Amino acid sequence: MKITGAVLEEIGRARPYADSRPIAVQELELDAPGAGEILVRIEAAGLCHSDLSVVDGNRVRPVPMLLGHEAAGRVEQLGEGVNDVRLGQRVVMTFLPRCGECAGCRTDGRLPCEVGTKANNAGELVGGERRLHRDGHDVHHHLGVSGFATHAVVNRNSVVPVDDDVPADVAAVLGCAVLTGGGAVINAGHPAEGDTIIVVGLGGVGMAAVLTAVSLGHEVIGVDAVQEKLDRALELGASAVYSPSELAESGVRAPVVIEAAGNARAFEAAIAATAPGGTTVTVGLPAPSATASVSPLGLVAEARTIVGSYLGSAVPERDIPRYAQLWREGKLPVEKLISSHISLDEVNAGMDALADGSAIRQVIVFAE
Repeated sequence: MKITGAVLEEIGRARPYADSRPIAVQELELDAPGAGEILVRIEAAGLCHSDLSVVDGNRVRPVPMLLGHEAAGRVEQLGEGVNDVRLGQRVVMTFLPRCGECAGCRTDGRLPCEVGTKANNAGELVGGERRLHRDGHDVHHHLGVSGFATHAVVNRNSVVPVDDDVPADVAAVLGCAVLTGGGAVINAGHPAEGDTIIVVGLGGVGMAAVLTAVSLGHEVIGVDAVQEKLDRALELGASAVYSPSELAESGVRAPVVIEAAGNARAFEAAIAATAPGGTTVTVGLPAPSATASVSPLGLVAEARTIVGSYLGSAVPERDIPRYAQLWREGKLPVEKLISSHISLDEVNAGMDALADGSAIRQVIVFAE
């Protein structure tokens, strides 16, 4: 079938992307779903730093690649052997499918699926196939989703069904920002009742961590260099906010600190702000060459722990329904994370907004 999608043609083009246009919105061919796969009509897709990191070269992936990994849509066709979702059902896309059998899948979310990771790195679906084509040549899949398109074929394990009452834009954000930020709090931070939580880096993932921590009744402190994001964190329920320099000067520390900036200096700030006996959770993805300085003595003398958390140490089929229920109960107003709705044609400018730090979550909305 013919679809329209946003294809990254070249990694590392100069900014502004609105001028250099590394992403081309164009017509492609999409195969029918194979065994264990489904066809989804995309309704909404969020722009995330994991997309930007491919555009700017911090995460090298094969190109041409149809980007987008945070999305939601309706099931339109079932491949052979898929009988546990129904046609027309709304599903949340998740960018790390789980085979359920490998060593990573046996860690209850702590480690990613080995099979899914291998497929993602190769730009394939889990079965080793590429269902996207252009002018007779394959186009690579992004993290098993490729959600910046009118339709996508994905492995069944790349989606989690949600009820129709969850709006498409909210459902999309559940699949990455909330899954990652919320999971950093719940699955990796394990805060005790009454613990204060500091969140360093207030992009989509960091704001989701703030929102989740507030929904669970914790006092939350937000840290970011952008004043508008500090203001938004207060609107979402943070009790206090600091710039990085203000945090260092204040001496404020907390038993759980989430680093969601993907920056080595932010990681150092998060460690410094962790109280004795506390846990630093790092969920941001810095450049592969980034390094940070840590005092081993401080870790030992204060019995502190540093935890790496990929995708919020999540098991999507377990965690997404939980976040959806918190949203349904009015405790997790995910829609407040969405800073704007844009069209697919605005995707290059959207990447500029991400790089500038001026957006929290931009969501591409597709017409029926």
